[in-house]
Amino acid sequence: MKKLTTFSAIVLSLGLISQAYAYTQDKTYKITVLHANDTHGHFWKNSKGEYGFAAHKTLIDNIRKEVQGKGGSVVLLHAGDYNTGVPESDMQNAKPDIEGMNMIGYDVAVLGNHEFDFPIQLLEMQEKWAKFPLISANVINKKTNKPLVNPYVMLNRDDLKIAVVGLTTEDTAKLGNPEVVDHVIFKNPIETAKNTLAEINQTEKPDIRIALTHMGYYFDGKHGHNAPGDVTMARTLEKGAFDLIIGGHTHDTVCLDEQGQFKIQYTPGETCKPDFQNGTWIVQAGEWGKYIGRADFEFKNGETKLVKYELIPINLKQKIKLEDGKTDYKLYQPEIAEDPTVFAHLKKYQDEGDRLLGVKVGEVKGKFVGDRKIIRFHQTNLGRLIAQSQMERVKADVGIMNSGGIRTDINEGETTYKDLLTVQPFGNMIATVDFTGQELLDYLNVVALKQVDSGAYPQFAGLSMVVDRTAQKVSDVKVGGKALDLKKTYKVSVPDYCAGGGDGYPVLKKHPSYVNTGFIDAEMLKKYFEENKVLDASKYDPKDDIIFK
Repeated sequence: MKKLTTFSAIVLSLGLISQAYAYTQDKTYKITVLHANDTHGHFWKNSKGEYGFAAHKTLIDNIRKEVQGKGGSVVLLHAGDYNTGVPESDMQNAKPDIEGMNMIGYDVAVLGNHEFDFPIQLLEMQEKWAKFPLISANVINKKTNKPLVNPYVMLNRDDLKIAVVGLTTEDTAKLGNPEVVDHVIFKNPIETAKNTLAEINQTEKPDIRIALTHMGYYFDGKHGHNAPGDVTMARTLEKGAFDLIIGGHTHDTVCLDEQGQFKIQYTPGETCKPDFQNGTWIVQAGEWGKYIGRADFEFKNGETKLVKYELIPINLKQKIKLEDGKTDYKLYQPEIAEDPTVFAHLKKYQDEGDRLLGVKVGEVKGKFVGDRKIIRFHQTNLGRLIAQSQMERVKADVGIMNSGGIRTDINEGETTYKDLLTVQPFGNMIATVDFTGQELLDYLNVVALKQVDSGAYPQFAGLSMVVDRTAQKVSDVKVGGKALDLKKTYKVSVPDYCAGGGDGYPVLKKHPSYVNTGFIDAEMLKKYFEENKVLDASKYDPKDDIIFK
């Protein structure tokens, strides 16, 4: 009787093990996770032949063949923001990007904040185009009080159950199009992650847990005025709650040096050690599809181990000086050939975009500066040009433009409509409001103090002032060269995005004088170019109109 009881216990124990684990005990499983983020419409290579989805396809197919040849499995994930940034993509509603991702074979993508630049109906249409699920656990549909898309997916790879949980930054509530984000709620992603993990650990019992996030990487958790990102989440959750966090949003190559410090300047092809926080690896692959991140894991008896990680540059090139003094571009690593099928399919979209957008609108003398590393810190001539052109279009006294709505430079020479759409890709409209001098002063005391290194940092036209960051107020405000009259009425132009509370600006839409002019920003900039024909960048120098203390 005793022997029978012992034998029965052994059988029962083995039965429980087989129920709890689909994988084979003591077997080493090989899983390779590939990832990209913030591709922002860059389905096509740039003028130097860098990145582009046709090259992505070749690289990823080769990795799949290599890994599968060794008995391993591959997972391919996108950490959000496939929308917005390139005119050929924007004008075609990111259809070429999604079709390219279909052909490459993405398993999952999370919703980024730029997936909320356009009406929800477009997002629903993109969901139908995609052959992969769009996920986010913390984006809630106000009408149904349920997640807008699937909160997570379960992937099966060679007897392993892999949970992929989607999480979107809370900042989308102020970064997205106010007309769109009004229809959804962005719950705290860290609390949502905790609750979602509790649910799937009980119901799905995954072997590997991945957070696919669009929350941002902030070294040492120092997120400043932004919502908490991946590092804070890893530290807040239980140790090892996720095996891996694949992030996006901040456009970072997440690589740490030997001292554990974040490499601000990462050289393509360099060794890359990702961040490791509280038992969780954290990765991010830059922007625009310049890199594909590759994380090779081994799984054995319930433990997941990172064996190797690398950021693979996609035909990125460095500028070199030739013997004759001229410059050229040299590949950092051997060239990755473009997949001919993907190339041919996407070229039709690229050609259509070129046909529609390659129309000359004017010329530039000098250079208008819109680089995010400059325009989010300083007043620039391009910030002044856009704020002034909008101000003049609607006959306002003051023009205000958020730097996040300006995406790149305008170089000397011929300017096309495509150039302008690359600078202003969001399709925002110009709004106006009539402020008393006191209201304008109150508004400036909020807007002028927006943090540098953020899209909220404002560019101005039509006024001068001193901005004292220590005292947290503005002074010596002049409009049109004259001292601000607190009782006088001033018309102010501002993007409707900001007027709706975007980038954390005060909401103006309820102001009795608020008007949405219906003028699209890039189209109005195009008209400004056409009317002026040749724009001299030096004439838009902001000089010392805005003095920051």
